[in-house]
Amino acid sequence: MARLHSKKRGKSGSKKPALKVTPEWVEYSAHEVAELVVKMGKEGLGPTAIGQRLRDTYGVPSVQNLCGKPITKILKEGGVKQEYPEDLLNLIRRAVNMREHLRTNRADKHNRTKLIHVESKIGRLVKYYTRVGRLPADWKYDPETAALLVK
Repeated sequence: MARLHSKKRGKSGSKKPALKVTPEWVEYSAHEVAELVVKMGKEGLGPTAIGQRLRDTYGVPSVQNLCGKPITKILKEGGVKQEYPEDLLNLIRRAVNMREHLRTNRADKHNRTKLIHVESKIGRLVKYYTRVGRLPADWKYDPETAALLVK
């Protein structure tokens, strides 16, 4: 499948293993990993950073395979509230940085086009998250308020 806003068609990259089995060399139980996830979530780490730290420091290849549920669900059950979905915040952060760049570099047409792409992707995500119920029904993306949200 071709990428949405790029000229490339490459599919190369790391792939997750097809087997959904936890290797026997993992030293932690599902309960211990869930406690670690909640502890890191209370420290302010997002789900991606928690997964990377568990992989690199604790040697847990996949939290979902070990615990049977994703990190976001473990955080929700542990009482760690996430205001906004992490992928939406990352896209908003990218759009804010692009707008900052465009203030100083007004002739950057390529960046202006890519900003349109990023903001349309934000719009699609917002539509999805409002439909699913992760965002309020009246939530709208506004670049000025988004800058305050990310900072």
